Amino acid sequence: MLETISKNKVIIAIGIVWLFHISALIGIASGALEWFIEKTPFNLMISLLLFLFIYPINSIGKIIAFALFFFGGMFAEWLGVHYGILFGDYVYGNNLGPKLDGVPFLIGIYWALLTFITASILDYTQLKDIPKILLAAALMVLLDYFMEHNAPVFDFWRFEGGTAPLENYTTWFILALVFQSVVRVLKIKGNKPFSTHLYLAQLVFFAFLLYS
Repeated sequence: MLETISKNKVIIAIGIVWLFHISALIGIASGALEWFIEKTPFNLMISLLLFLFIYPINSIGKIIAFALFFFGGMFAEWLGVHYGILFGDYVYGNNLGPKLDGVPFLIGIYWALLTFITASILDYTQLKDIPKILLAAALMVLLDYFMEHNAPVFDFWRFEGGTAPLENYTTWFILALVFQSVVRVLKIKGNKPFSTHLYLAQLVFFAFLLYS
């Protein structure tokens, strides 16, 4: 049995990702919004653990890149929260778990995870590095767009005035370009099917909530 699980670990991981996201959508549509909102950090942690083992993060280069994206993302968000620069004026809610001086650790983790999986999606193409960097950064901003519109409902974060300003998306794109460039310079490769499904599951989840 263990051998079977090992051989099919990617398929199993993809199934778990979709199971959690679809279950959450069904639950929210059925009126259990508050219950599922409280489970958001757990869902994100499951996605992270699956990512670490399936992608996987198993080399010095990947570990260094993950740390760089984590701390880079945390620092950028810290500047945003405390000084209102880069992203606009906003504060984090209480539903993303423990924070470091106002910035949830999960946000830094999410910057790293999203950078890796979007880069892997572009590895399906035969494009040169620069187009891959640009398109992967665009995928990061696309998902952020849908998350921004759902963030207040989930108590993730709130912008002054209620909506994210244009500078939020331009900063996201610029930082994403930097992070994606690091991926290409270090020639990091990961599991493409898992990365694609993890990205699509989150995109479908937040897009469905926005338009439902």
